[in-house]
Amino acid sequence: MTQIDTRNRQLVLAQRPKGTPSKDTLNLIETEVPTPGPGQMLLQTQYLSLDPYMRGRMSDAPSYAAPVDIGGVMVGGTVARVVASQVKGFAEGDWVLSFNGWQDYALSDGMGVTNLGKSPAHPSWALGILGMPGFTAWAGLTQIGAPKAGETIVVAAATGPVGATVGQIGKLLGCRVVGVAGSAEKCAYAVKDLGFDACIDHKADDFAEQLAKASPAGIDVYFENVGGKVLDAVIPLLNANARIPLCGLVSQYNATELPAGPDRMNWLMGQILRKKVKVQGFIIFDDFGHLYPEFAAQMGAWIEAGKIKYREEIIDGLENAPDAFIGLLKGDNFGKRVIRVAQA
Repeated sequence: MTQIDTRNRQLVLAQRPKGTPSKDTLNLIETEVPTPGPGQMLLQTQYLSLDPYMRGRMSDAPSYAAPVDIGGVMVGGTVARVVASQVKGFAEGDWVLSFNGWQDYALSDGMGVTNLGKSPAHPSWALGILGMPGFTAWAGLTQIGAPKAGETIVVAAATGPVGATVGQIGKLLGCRVVGVAGSAEKCAYAVKDLGFDACIDHKADDFAEQLAKASPAGIDVYFENVGGKVLDAVIPLLNANARIPLCGLVSQYNATELPAGPDRMNWLMGQILRKKVKVQGFIIFDDFGHLYPEFAAQMGAWIEAGKIKYREEIIDGLENAPDAFIGLLKGDNFGKRVIRVAQA
């Protein structure tokens, strides 16, 4: 289905999923294109970001942000173009970083919208390396992980938009970096293209043993965004005073019950206590939003100098967003997954 200027396609939450979202979780509907009034502008979505946190918005469990209402447009970061504007600082044709959600058009009063100018070189990058994922990697690693040259950093989902950035920053800071990914192809990319010292396939039968071999001096910083068996393998390898920036637990997002087996909470807490491990969860803009200008300047300089590489996976068509999102939660993505809603 092609985006046109006479209808507004919207993906709305039809039901709260139990476990993995399905084809019944979201409905694609059509509404009229809204008309901007005084103090408003009409935004046409060009790119839609797909991110694991969206699974949490489908649930009504207590969280740091309100859930999407049944029948509500699914939330999401977007890059859009201004169709018409009565908002100071925004003009027709401007590219903007916005939060239109999973739809073709949205009205905005300009709050929380960033003007990217008339001709940004890579507009969709505002959803990845220059946006929330890149900022999450930079702030989580530098502000919480606080790595020192010579230390060992381990990062899961190593070829995703956060993990890949964490690893490359770690190398720039003089650290040994070990990635964890879900295939031999992804691990090869992490080592050969991103410069990681090693990368371990978490699907390997001897994953824990391989991780220990790749971390002979132990682990000083574990950037946590996955949980599950990766965390289980990391914990015994942590050095005294290790740091764990915690930004996600994607392996648990579709869980409907606690994992089987003995209760390991006392073991985990004992490890944290005896090794004096710092574990800090964070919500990027809530906790570090004031540092965004510093991040943007540093990341922009690294990219311009060719010190940071970025892999983007573009999928065409708003109607393909649900399947692409389900695949993202399964780890099918290779790089930052973005939906191209319209051709600019």
